[in-house]
Amino acid sequence: MPISIQQISYIHPDKEILFSDLNFSIRKGQRLGLVGNNGCGKSTLLQIIAGQLSPSSGTVVRPDDIYYIPQHFGQYDSLTIAQALRIDQKQQALQVILAGDTSNENFRILNDDWNIEERSMAALNTWGLGEFTLSYPIYLLSGGEKTRVFLAGTTIHNPSLILMDEPTNHLDLSGRQRLYSWVEKCRSTLLVVSHDRTLLNLLPEICELEKHQITYYGGNYEFYKKQKMIMQQALQQRIEEKDKALKLAQKISRETAERRDKQNVRGEKANIKKGVPRIMLNALKSKSEQSTSKLSNIHQEKTEKIANERNQLQNSLSPVTTLKTDFSSSSLHTGKILVTAKEINFSYQNADNYPESNQTKNFLWHSPISFQIRSGDRITIEGNNGSGKTTLLKLITKQLQPLTGSLIKAEFTYIYLNQEYSIIDDRKSILEQAYTFNTRNLPEHELKTILNRYLFPATVWEKPCKKLSGGEKMRLAFCSLMINNHTPDMFILDEPTNNLDIQSIDIITSTIKNYAGTIIAISHDSYFIKEIGIKQRILLE
Repeated sequence: MPISIQQISYIHPDKEILFSDLNFSIRKGQRLGLVGNNGCGKSTLLQIIAGQLSPSSGTVVRPDDIYYIPQHFGQYDSLTIAQALRIDQKQQALQVILAGDTSNENFRILNDDWNIEERSMAALNTWGLGEFTLSYPIYLLSGGEKTRVFLAGTTIHNPSLILMDEPTNHLDLSGRQRLYSWVEKCRSTLLVVSHDRTLLNLLPEICELEKHQITYYGGNYEFYKKQKMIMQQALQQRIEEKDKALKLAQKISRETAERRDKQNVRGEKANIKKGVPRIMLNALKSKSEQSTSKLSNIHQEKTEKIANERNQLQNSLSPVTTLKTDFSSSSLHTGKILVTAKEINFSYQNADNYPESNQTKNFLWHSPISFQIRSGDRITIEGNNGSGKTTLLKLITKQLQPLTGSLIKAEFTYIYLNQEYSIIDDRKSILEQAYTFNTRNLPEHELKTILNRYLFPATVWEKPCKKLSGGEKMRLAFCSLMINNHTPDMFILDEPTNNLDIQSIDIITSTIKNYAGTIIAISHDSYFIKEIGIKQRILLE
């Protein structure tokens, strides 16, 4: 059964219109990626299709067997795995039937699904969760494990339509690889909201959600990206044409006004020489001024029309096109040895204050690790969740000391960017954050110019940083660094693309790609790692 969305609108309780008059359909067997800027309503649209939210207006035609994999923010923590998978009633009916209760209601609930428990455990095992029972509490699972529980439900329920909302957000590299393999084999109708470009490239079609429309692209993410680039280039060309037309209109308006003024002066002098009476001179002057004013208004209206058209085009241009962050090169010469680690290892065994404390192993890594980092290197730290990637960053930056081996660190400056962009002070407003980094004592107008350049207009300067989205925090972090004008010797990136929309990921990718310095990155986003030019890796096991 196809999905049909007709004239769908959704208005927030505060009367803000999220989207309106959307028309959209999905054929049986289609596999679509849904993209769009953060806040455009992708998750809301998925919830409406799933039947978990009602639209403000419009209709949705959908099949009955929809399976929805949500983003999870702790809303399922009160459930068991069986309850999250929606098999708890069948499981309970099976158990009471086997205990001797043969009521019709229990047989109706079970619906001849006698191997529900075996199928469910097999599905969990497929997704690497074989050690957990169906009664295991969801709140004890990691973020990635919770996601894999919901992914296991696709096998258990075998639905005709599957909706996924950012399914790779909490998955490590091995979890993502499992998901990618599953998507390639999936034959159900599939609609996926994601910023994971690797996943989106596995989907044969992409659609983009905007406020008043869903635009369909007949290809995967790479195809969509190329088409968007062509559209942006055409848009940029139209803006340049409008700029030229605006300058020409302003020039014609100015020259016409000057020519008219000269004609009026010459005419007035000629009339005085002819002895035209004063009363007639005043009448002629008034008529001339009216004519000049009318002509001026015509030119002004034309100029304003062109300016408005130009501004509308500019507003449609992607921030990636308009926002350029150019850090200067690191002051260190390429190849300088920054960190040398020989046979190092670490343990939280006796560190009770650390949340990563692991009482079952003496050391974090099975074997001591050795590596060297030189100025200009681009390195990724790889390993499954819990393998100690963030701990290694703390060792490299001397926040922690290794328990075995030696680690020698030269003097260098670094900026640590994690998924929370913690260089942003949530207690401050946007403007206060900018002032904090104004160590050069830039004049106020220059500071505000830089904020505008980073898409923070005056209307948001008083907005608290804690209310910013991930993408906004990322932009403000780079804005702060540009205000400070101090290029670090090293960027340390700890899952910097988590919770960012594709547009924001493109901005950080472009920035880091063009940065001439040392990069150490932790990221499960293999597309991002490739894009920023990572050449080396440190593997933790």
